[in-house]
Amino acid sequence: VGTQVADGGLPWRYDGSGGVALASPPKEVREFDGTAYVLERGIRTDFALVRAARGDRHGNLVFAKSSRNFNPLAAMAGRVTIAEVEELVEPGAIDPDAVHLPGVFVQRVVALTAEQAADKRIERRTVSS
Repeated sequence: VGTQVADGGLPWRYDGSGGVALASPPKEVREFDGTAYVLERGIRTDFALVRAARGDRHGNLVFAKSSRNFNPLAAMAGRVTIAEVEELVEPGAIDPDAVHLPGVFVQRVVALTAEQAADKRIERRTVSS
């Protein structure tokens, strides 16, 4: 509240001469329990691509380690969520308390082969001396 983000006017697009062609509009501000808050729309994507350690064909997913931090939120933001699963199990094989993302947020499940599941190019093992 009281910032340029809330008041609007931040450049969204520049014209050819370096001037502002399109500026951000002011955000809606509401008061709750005596404190003013700036309302911001949530991010909505056309597609969300996530990778899970385990999943069933209904889309119930279990994430491994730190992938649990971001993948559920990314999946919930997508209109269509596609999940790659390293291990595809039968429905009911995953304990309901262990499900990190329920199937209601997943529209497509792709089972990976053993070679595809082992290929994690983003993960690199580093050792310091």
